[in-house]
Amino acid sequence: MGNTVKIIRHQDVVNAGISPKQCIEWIEESFKMKYEASLPPKISIHPQGDDFFNTMPCLLPDRYGRFTMKEVHRIAGQEPALGSDILVYDSKRGNLLAIIDGDWITNMRTGAVAALSARMLKPSECNEYSFIGLGNTARATALCILEDNRDCKLLFRLLKYKNQADLFKERFKDYDNLEIEIVDDIETMVKKSQVLISCITSANGILCPDDSLFGPGMLLIPVHTRGFQNCDLFFDKIFGDDTGHVQGFKYFSRFKKYDELSQVLLGNNPGRENDAERIICYNIGLGLHDAVYASHIYDMLSDKTDIPFFIQDKETSKIWI
Repeated sequence: MGNTVKIIRHQDVVNAGISPKQCIEWIEESFKMKYEASLPPKISIHPQGDDFFNTMPCLLPDRYGRFTMKEVHRIAGQEPALGSDILVYDSKRGNLLAIIDGDWITNMRTGAVAALSARMLKPSECNEYSFIGLGNTARATALCILEDNRDCKLLFRLLKYKNQADLFKERFKDYDNLEIEIVDDIETMVKKSQVLISCITSANGILCPDDSLFGPGMLLIPVHTRGFQNCDLFFDKIFGDDTGHVQGFKYFSRFKKYDELSQVLLGNNPGRENDAERIICYNIGLGLHDAVYASHIYDMLSDKTDIPFFIQDKETSKIWI
């Protein structure tokens, strides 16, 4: 008999009802196991222009018994621009367990990483969050921040772009603890911000070249890294999800202080030490996050009778040619 491979579709993942709270907990879990997992650098191939296909393998620690391979791509003109799929394997037997649509995972784990970074590194008593780029990633980040601050009054500051700020405001209109402010220009946005989260996927050059607008205590989270390279030269501390992701940055050798975010979560680095430090957190995206999400989602859904599957008939003879 062949191997049963589950096909876990986007709507299957959505219908699982995974809360933003659970998303953040899975991210904490994955960051804390980073040095136990096998996490080779992603392979990035560019078919044209800024388009890409990234391949992200990850072997989870032995207690999980899982290996995953994520393929994520961005193709201009595609709706939505980002798409992804994840293969989940039993690492002890080698057989394929599932093919999972990765779009929900990609967006929610990215949002959860940004929200966790904000929790760990923001100035004390800060309840204001500024967003540049208001698509799915920004919405996922907002959901996780709201979950993380249920008992606080929050302000979300949005940079106006086409009708996206209005749509974002409509999406979150039912949150009683949330006020939303819309800002017309990037300079005003930067000057007002204590926590600035950029979710734009493409930028031509520096978004705000006036370094003086980045005030003391600012936390900058450029989710897709674009547009803030000038800040690398004067911010006090820079954290990354993986050193391999940032060591090729133009100004990496000139970072004032650098460490991985996992070291903060493990208690080996104090993170923010005062409310005047300007900090950048670069989370390029770890296949480890996808692997943890995919493994948990497979465990949640694999026994459901409405999940489609196929039988993978593999040759079992040792010699077959």
